[in-house]
Amino acid sequence: MVERRRSPSTETTVRGEDWYGRELDGETFDRVAFIDVDMTELTSTNAVFTDCTFLNVRFNVSVHTDSAFVNCTFRGCNFFDASFTRTKMQGSVFDRCDFDLLKVDGGNWSFIGMPGAKLNGVTFAGVRMREADLSRAQCVATTFAGCDLSGAWLRETDFAQADLRGSDLSALNPLQANVQDARVTPEQAAVLVAALGFVVD
Repeated sequence: MVERRRSPSTETTVRGEDWYGRELDGETFDRVAFIDVDMTELTSTNAVFTDCTFLNVRFNVSVHTDSAFVNCTFRGCNFFDASFTRTKMQGSVFDRCDFDLLKVDGGNWSFIGMPGAKLNGVTFAGVRMREADLSRAQCVATTFAGCDLSGAWLRETDFAQADLRGSDLSALNPLQANVQDARVTPEQAAVLVAALGFVVD
């Protein structure tokens, strides 16, 4: 299991800059600390951020395609109406971030740390989220469509009214999370019943 609490050490700092509407195409950033940077409406394509720290960064309405944020730390960031398509977020940690209207389509978000995150109404479609830490996360009316949640940490996660259809729910214990009015397929229901100790035949 990856360590989700320790931030990577950074070597350079970008502080207080205005990156509004900037286009990042194939650029790479290693061990950079971004502090109080405005990345509103920024677009990234094939950009790679490795071991970077983002503190109070605004990603509002930004668009990221085929980019990567590997082992990064996000603290106090705003992702309002941001979209990530086929983006790799593996091993990254989120703390006190806002995710209103966030949309994630495809990509690898395995081993991420989002404990206690407010993800109400967010959309994840076809995302690989193996061993993601979503414990205590608020996922009311959140969509997890065809996502790989195998091995995910889902203790005390609030899935009320969530759409979980097509996702791997083998790690979900219905007695340890709120699944009131969550939507699943008949096949998924059989998996959840088996998790409670019943024999389905």
